[in-house]
Amino acid sequence: MPPYSNAQKQSITQFANLTEATHSVALRFLKAHGWGLEEAVDAYFQSSQASGNTAAINKIFDSYRDDPQDNPDNIGIEGAMRYLGDIGVKLDEVACFGIFELLKSPSMGEFTRQGFLEGWRNIRCDSIAKMMTHASQLREQIRTNRDLFRRVYRYAFPLCRLQGQRNLQFEIAAEQWRLFLTSENGGIEWNTSTTPWLDWWIEFLEERGKRPVNKDLWEQVEVFMRKTDEDEAFSWWSADGAWPGAIDDFVVWVQARRGKGGEQMDVE
Repeated sequence: MPPYSNAQKQSITQFANLTEATHSVALRFLKAHGWGLEEAVDAYFQSSQASGNTAAINKIFDSYRDDPQDNPDNIGIEGAMRYLGDIGVKLDEVACFGIFELLKSPSMGEFTRQGFLEGWRNIRCDSIAKMMTHASQLREQIRTNRDLFRRVYRYAFPLCRLQGQRNLQFEIAAEQWRLFLTSENGGIEWNTSTTPWLDWWIEFLEERGKRPVNKDLWEQVEVFMRKTDEDEAFSWWSADGAWPGAIDDFVVWVQARRGKGGEQMDVE
């Protein structure tokens, strides 16, 4: 076999990953199309060599592309909305972010061919009916599987950032906390019989000037929520801990709030 450049080797690997074809088949199609990856992949899926599972998923992807000519490997906002509706997923539910995470969406309301193909192929969903069933199961799994919830919650941070910004605008962060940390739309309720945690957290941040939310704070809020759910008396909290400063200040704020309300709890 003659030597190939690094770029050609990368194209062979990408072709194989996208199509599940062998490297020899990838090489043949790439050579036939002048090493153009997109052209070679398209030709492969139009041939009889494409496996039924992969071909079926790609056919579904193609049916939702907004601009098949100029952007053949992306589903844009209009196609994404149609697709989510067809698999029974609403935009205002946590399961929507579960689908974005599964398919590795690069931005809100966008799917790439590679992410779409790999996501559904890995869980063997090659029809709209199967995808709809998975979306239904995903709703319950997000509520009960802590690791899955955390993964989806954290994936929401880059999706919700405005283009060119490192942090989340406060209003966007608050909106997403109200989505993820209430049970109404498939999230986890961050409220107890003694403390309206979510309302107090947002009120506290509003008093601080509605500052942008960085990645660390976004991620640690979910961890903090779990801890307060397990023990809302803060026996696990220490002023010398590694919590973000906003959370340290919130603990003090909550203690003072409880004291003023006559509901002071024993805090170590």
